[in-house]
Amino acid sequence: MKIAFVVQRYGTEILGGSEYHCRLIAERLAERHTVEVLTTCAKDYITWENAYPEGTDRIRGVTVRRFANSRTRDLASFNAYSDWIFHNAHTRQDELEWLKQQGPWSPALTEYLERHHQTYDILIFFTYLYAPTVMGLKVAPSKSLLVPTAHDEAAIRLGIYEDVFSSAAGIVWNTEAERRFVSERFHLRALVEDVVGCGVDVPESRYAGGDDLPTLAPVLPTANEPLPAHLDGPANAFKRRHRVHGAFALYGGRIDPGKGCEELLEYFQAFLHEGGDASLLLMGVKLMPLPDDPHVRFAGILPDEERLHALEAATVVVVPSPHESLSLLALEAFAVGTPVLANGRSEVLVDHCRRSNAGLYYEDRWEFIEALKLLTRDAGMRAAMGRNGQAYVNANYRWDIIMHKYERMMMRLKSPSPVRSHEPERERHRRPPQRPAQRDRRPHSQHRDRRPRR
Repeated sequence: MKIAFVVQRYGTEILGGSEYHCRLIAERLAERHTVEVLTTCAKDYITWENAYPEGTDRIRGVTVRRFANSRTRDLASFNAYSDWIFHNAHTRQDELEWLKQQGPWSPALTEYLERHHQTYDILIFFTYLYAPTVMGLKVAPSKSLLVPTAHDEAAIRLGIYEDVFSSAAGIVWNTEAERRFVSERFHLRALVEDVVGCGVDVPESRYAGGDDLPTLAPVLPTANEPLPAHLDGPANAFKRRHRVHGAFALYGGRIDPGKGCEELLEYFQAFLHEGGDASLLLMGVKLMPLPDDPHVRFAGILPDEERLHALEAATVVVVPSPHESLSLLALEAFAVGTPVLANGRSEVLVDHCRRSNAGLYYEDRWEFIEALKLLTRDAGMRAAMGRNGQAYVNANYRWDIIMHKYERMMMRLKSPSPVRSHEPERERHRRPPQRPAQRDRRPHSQHRDRRPRR
């Protein structure tokens, strides 16, 4: 098949988020299909300034067609317009103006899709939010798959997104939590849908095959249990290279208040003040100032192999974002056997922690402090969580599982008369979710409290 991905930004320099997710899927599908990416010339999602040259490029086996943006974003005026539109009565034209101001705005991309959509068998749109998806889905909805990467935010309540979610012939969900959230708010007409997510490589040196993987089990802390053997190799070399001594918490991705990093730094300072003994290492693109503190280290953007070693070396990986539709950072940590400490205000992250028994989550400063103290001090708990995390990834997020789901959905859309899926599990998940039980305020993993926290 010939497949076109439509996404707002694309490039090996763009790490994390839906753009990184898109690139991973595109590269895997390119091993069996002809894959092109239609995207803008932007590298920076703040201004959408044209940074890449317009035209065709070839990146890791994928043809990338870039189209210039006709305008950049004035963040101050866009924020002011957003504040108005989210809190006042307005028209559809007002929403289209908001979409244009949000960016990226590339009429040339949409025009190319209108002229050439017949040459593609399947169109895959990543992220419901931006103009390339909103405008592009109108072109050939019957052969379009939407990967919405949706979460609870003010923008999703705008009327323009009714058309986005109701027009796509197929929807690729990241998690059950995302599907529940969107299904409660929109009338979906998708012919095919499935919870797919993204593949994560479990390093062969950890677990070579499914038969060798442990089953998920409650974490039973054993203080004298040794750390996994793999931490004696590249992980320690990483710590020496970066001069990190002792226990450390790792964050990876955009270092941005919107990803929860401002709160993370505040909570980490409180952890130190309350007697915690660890460092915090941040890797990724820095979009906010960091404190001048010897306990807080900035590693910058790391190559793939070095990033893997960082995840292995970390005592715990912190996922502070309250808005996630999947969290590749959490899944990558699980894959290398490192437990996570996640923001409990994200239903997706809580679901990962509860289903995997491989992480704790917090909803306030004191839960963060106590959970991080527990994780940094108890090697036995970390080892048990590490094994559980690898089993969870192996069962749900291996690349062969993910690619099989994409292939099956694309074949259904390409058939002459695709029919709506009526698999029992889908019908079950369309039922209204049960009201969650009242929750308490302690750090949680599934072995401590099995009640849902939403």
